[in-house]
Amino acid sequence: MIETPETFVRLRASQDPAEYGRAAHDEAPIAVWMAVIAGWPDMREWVAHNKTVPLEVLRALAADPNARVRRAVAVKRKLDRDLFDRLAGDIDEGVLRALVYNAKVPADIRAGVEARLGEFAAARLD
Repeated sequence: MIETPETFVRLRASQDPAEYGRAAHDEAPIAVWMAVIAGWPDMREWVAHNKTVPLEVLRALAADPNARVRRAVAVKRKLDRDLFDRLAGDIDEGVLRALVYNAKVPADIRAGVEARLGEFAAARLD
């Protein structure tokens, strides 16, 4: 269990594979995740990559101004319909592509995202 935001940051920055792995796999209280999000913007993407991060935290990260963070959320299989819908409206093409490759995206949302990606491609051809 990761008990403090500083511990998460230390684990993530570690060169020790065991510690680095803990940053990706260990649980943490929601308050710790939110503190990392608030205090270490460069760690937000890595919070999203954690295998145990709860939906409440993913909701906060789905609204992040950094598209890389939103892409990291878009590939998570544990997302609920609300998060899939929110990400399907994203303005970043990379977020939409990440969402299309998520095996858990509902078919109707995937179809809408694929249509939007087609619009991006058509706009590049103009």
